[in-house]
Amino acid sequence: MNSITDPKPALWLRIAQFPLTRLILLGGLIFYMLGQSNAYMSEASGSPMAAIGVAAGMTALGLAVYAGFVRLVERRPVSELALPGMGRELGIGLLIGAGLYTACVLILMVLGIYRIEGLNPLAFMLPAVAMALSAAIFEELLFRGVLFRIVEESLGSWISLAVSSFVFGFLHLINPAATIMGALFISIEAGLLLGAAYMVTRRLWLSIGFHLAWNYTQSGIFSGIVSGGESRPGLIRATIEGPVALTGGSFGLESSLIAFMLCTTTGVVLLIMAIRRRHVVPPFWRRTG
Repeated sequence: MNSITDPKPALWLRIAQFPLTRLILLGGLIFYMLGQSNAYMSEASGSPMAAIGVAAGMTALGLAVYAGFVRLVERRPVSELALPGMGRELGIGLLIGAGLYTACVLILMVLGIYRIEGLNPLAFMLPAVAMALSAAIFEELLFRGVLFRIVEESLGSWISLAVSSFVFGFLHLINPAATIMGALFISIEAGLLLGAAYMVTRRLWLSIGFHLAWNYTQSGIFSGIVSGGESRPGLIRATIEGPVALTGGSFGLESSLIAFMLCTTTGVVLLIMAIRRRHVVPPFWRRTG
């Protein structure tokens, strides 16, 4: 009887492939690169085009590091960054992300809370590009590509969704004007929306599109505060006056009931789609075979 068996992986590889090790190594690398990207963009803040160049270069490096780790350590194709379908999923994500934020603003306008006073020069739209690009790619690599995916491998989709959403939301407390309520809202509305986007497609492009378009539309177009960050003018000069429950206050629109309802509803729809596609992974103790 002839049989061919794969040799046992080297000890270093078995240690590196352990889930907790991968969370620490790959998550730590991506988190460090996110911090470096923010620092470099801050240094280049006086030149929006330079900041965009920094963000583009750092995110390209981040994608390469992620893909290299997956191939070298996990020894598998990087299916979550597969190029087939990338354009379609990224485009849909961009349209829905921008549409969700625009819908929130339109509701505020109808209520008389958001009032447009005029327009700034088009150049005011540039600074938000770097921020949106860096945050969307690095945070989706970190929270969906690393945290959600690796936790899901052992504990299943539901626990992974809860863990990644909680960590994603409450890490926003490091922002200068962050609030507990804002972090909680992001955990639920954005954690669910972005996690479900990954579950539906099993790729990161849709969630990257959502994340990028929401942040950019919020800051670059409507001059909103992004997740308790610094307030910077975008294309539209506006006055926002109303109850914090509707405006989000110092945290931004993510901490408003309007965004909570719209984004959570969209996330639930995506989650139902993921369930119907049988993309829900059970925890290890419920698996058979």
